[in-house]
Amino acid sequence: MKWIKFFLIPISFFLIGAMIWASKGKGNMTLTSSFTDKGRIPLKYVMPAAGGQNISPPLKWEGAPSQTKSFALLCVDLHPIANHWVHWMVINIPKNVNFLPEGASRHKMPKGSKELKNSFGFIGYGGPQPPPGTGEHPYVFTIFALDVARIDLPEDASLEMFSQTIKKHVLAQANLTGYFSR
Repeated sequence: MKWIKFFLIPISFFLIGAMIWASKGKGNMTLTSSFTDKGRIPLKYVMPAAGGQNISPPLKWEGAPSQTKSFALLCVDLHPIANHWVHWMVINIPKNVNFLPEGASRHKMPKGSKELKNSFGFIGYGGPQPPPGTGEHPYVFTIFALDVARIDLPEDASLEMFSQTIKKHVLAQANLTGYFSR
């Protein structure tokens, strides 16, 4: 069983890295929030154990291609210690939606969208909670414009399953990176 983990972890690193790298030249989409790109994530958006309230941040995206039929959202910690810790995965966000308000996770998600289980083990947004003393962790939020109206994934889908399923449907994507440490 350990060999599977040994094999899958590098594949996950490769897939997420490739998706983020590819986004730099894929469309003119932008993703913004209440914090600036490469800025510090406000405390209210982090987990209670890290001093926050675990409120999902507001997210707004623009510039999706006209062929977009739905969106998917991913937030992952790319710090080496975090090992691609998933903080939020959402699929089937309707094509006419371009904004998630603050606190949307588990409460105000668009009709038809589906939140998946994060690495903490619960469904929805799980804010930053890096181990103390490990330095700044980059939390990369990525919105994907997809050429399909619906993606079928179980609520407990892995990051690899999410990545493999959407990669062939991505029309454009945009990233927003926030940092947090403790």
